[in-house]
Amino acid sequence: MRNFFYLEGAYLILAGIILLVTVFVTTRPFMSKGALKKGLISVSLVLGIMIGAHFMITINRMAEVKAAFEKDMPILCESRMLRKVAQTVTIQKSKNWRLEGDNFVSPHYSRPFFTARCIVAD
Repeated sequence: MRNFFYLEGAYLILAGIILLVTVFVTTRPFMSKGALKKGLISVSLVLGIMIGAHFMITINRMAEVKAAFEKDMPILCESRMLRKVAQTVTIQKSKNWRLEGDNFVSPHYSRPFFTARCIVAD
């Protein structure tokens, strides 16, 4: 559950803002009487499906990346340290990388790389 709030926290905040906008719009005098209930139900359903789908896709990709790492396959991770030159870092178990929880760690890099921001290089 910790991963859910860590991965989807920003989307949950945006969903809350969208729901507040829905409440504001559906309570205006020009809207029909049942608009608030219909609006909140439909918008909540759509947001819930979208956030849930994004979470499942991300968790599946993280599992795929971890499995590929154990097989010593190359993995590409987003580098936020060097935005101008190298935007990705290639990670492999045989190149002195290790997996600590959900992070890739190397003695050559000061920051860890989160598996959710990585993909398996084909």
